[in-house]
Amino acid sequence: MFAPGVAAVLALADQRLPSGGHVHSGGVEQAVADGLVRDVATLEAFLARRLRTAGLVAAGVAAAAVAACGTPDATGALARLDVATDARTPSPAQRAASRSQGRGLLRLATTAWAAPSAHVAWTALGPRPHHPVVLGCAAGAAGVGVDGAALVAAYLAVSGPATAAQRLLALDPMAVAAATLHLGDDVAEVAADAARASSGTDGRPDLLDGLPDDSDPLLDLLAERHASREERLFAS
Repeated sequence: MFAPGVAAVLALADQRLPSGGHVHSGGVEQAVADGLVRDVATLEAFLARRLRTAGLVAAGVAAAAVAACGTPDATGALARLDVATDARTPSPAQRAASRSQGRGLLRLATTAWAAPSAHVAWTALGPRPHHPVVLGCAAGAAGVGVDGAALVAAYLAVSGPATAAQRLLALDPMAVAAATLHLGDDVAEVAADAARASSGTDGRPDLLDGLPDDSDPLLDLLAERHASREERLFAS
């Protein structure tokens, strides 16, 4: 028998969700322009690198947001988590992209669920919260635990850029799908690591104590170069 919230996990991980994620490439558009991603093999390498850095951080933030929603000081905890996400996103362009996607997902979440939990309202997140913060709150509202929220965030770290690369390079959809599937075990491992580090277990006094802070200067540079372009297909 499936665990509660499994349908919400599938929905939140669906690229067709009307939250604006489809207009962001996760750095792939600039990587294609710079010749770093040229085919399915280089795409898979790029996705694996992104998963272990930006994907791990996003999964950790989403997991921590689920846990934060269940605390009496949920509003304060989520505010601190939003600031911590800023600190883990060195690129201004990436911060702007995360908040843009967060705003889109927030609009959907407020339509689907009355509140993230009994301890906090959607308005507490502000008008432009970071995407993984909203993702975790939406997961909590849907009855999805920290593991499910981390899994969705980790999966989105590869599925969104993979779809963008397919469009940009006219790649074989079957080959791109296979590349994404090849990363399945890595996605699960990153999600498990993030959930374990960010869910407030092991007696840590604060949810932020174990929050991943892995970064990748290449992704930061790609984001900034992309933001300065006059012509582009994707917003980021």
